[in-house]
Amino acid sequence: MADQHDIPALIADMGAKARAAAKVLARMPTEAKASALRAAASAIREAAPTILEANARDVAAGAANGLSPAMLDRLTLDEARIAGIAAAVEAVAALPDPVGERIDERTRPNGLHLSRVRVPVGVIGIVYESRPNVTIDAAALCAMAGNAAILRGGSEAADSNHALHAAFVTGWTAAGGPADAVQLVPTTDRAAVGAMLAADGVIDLLIPRGGKSLVARVQAEARVPVLAHLDGINHVYVDGSADHAMAASVVRDAKMRRTGICGAMETLLIDRAFCHAAEVVDALVRAGCTVRGDEAVREIVPGLEAATPDDWDTEYLDSIASVALVDGVEGAMAHIAAHGSHHTDAIIAEDEAVAERFLAEVDSAIVLWNASTQFADGGEFGLGAEIGIATGRLHARGPVALEGLTTYKWVGRGTGQVRAGNGG
Repeated sequence: MADQHDIPALIADMGAKARAAAKVLARMPTEAKASALRAAASAIREAAPTILEANARDVAAGAANGLSPAMLDRLTLDEARIAGIAAAVEAVAALPDPVGERIDERTRPNGLHLSRVRVPVGVIGIVYESRPNVTIDAAALCAMAGNAAILRGGSEAADSNHALHAAFVTGWTAAGGPADAVQLVPTTDRAAVGAMLAADGVIDLLIPRGGKSLVARVQAEARVPVLAHLDGINHVYVDGSADHAMAASVVRDAKMRRTGICGAMETLLIDRAFCHAAEVVDALVRAGCTVRGDEAVREIVPGLEAATPDDWDTEYLDSIASVALVDGVEGAMAHIAAHGSHHTDAIIAEDEAVAERFLAEVDSAIVLWNASTQFADGGEFGLGAEIGIATGRLHARGPVALEGLTTYKWVGRGTGQVRAGNGG
């Protein structure tokens, strides 16, 4: 290992080891990868007491340093969450292996057979904050997709990340996985993030997962391709045709199930034609949510805080929601286009034509009909786990799991074909 004080050399050394491991991973049979992941899951379960002790130190330090309730919630592990982390690894191991999959194929008139085949990206760097589960989700997904991973977690979760990584590697290597397939940057020096951003040729793809400032920095400074989302300003639109009991239930869950995750609803939009707006807003208030309404909403439900222009562009990650009345689905889509972050938006409606229009025209990575935005999660999509929700328009979009961590190449099989002539 390179000197930890020479950060660029450290990242370069880790990158060289990762590149070598990636070559081994790209050739590993599906069952070999799956077996090593199952062993890693077992090792995580066995190491639960050690992991919980490490996490308790991080949580105590975070509370002392004034971490927000949302950040502390993301940071905290318990026996159930560790069991869920291990189960997610096993779920990834059970998924179809994308490596080698033929996406399409064709035979040209000259007999040349062409196929487009999924292959690993190579070396993937993941920069993340506060969520120790990302250490394992990233490790499992990258490995199963044939990629080596370089992980740089936040200082607030350093002990938890080290304990989880150690457990994963113990099980993974015992079952024959290459040791350098998943490496954790051993320093919390912020210069390590800068070195990863500049590691063109060392890291093939960088995925940030964390707060707005982290993701913005990565997108602004990276010299390697980035797969990211910046904000989760998610909306639920309640149409005039909505069932009022369903609307109250879905809206309450979308905001209050877990307020600190990127899939939480931040803004509620209600059709002026909906007759039960007060009931839906009251469901939020009774659940402990602070509601900030526009003038029309506050006329219906007196006593609410007044929403400011900034509220429509705020990712609260807290028990706060902004609420506005809009003129039907047109008004809802216009508001989402102006203030949304292309993450997750939902419509509650019984009118199928209105719902299908919303699903077709709202430009977000995930759009839902009569379901909570809290389903914006790779596990809930049957993907086993996710590395994050991508909101861009290139490569992967929505929950990034195995397929999102592959690229493809064209493979041609001929029988001696040559291309005659001088044309392009």
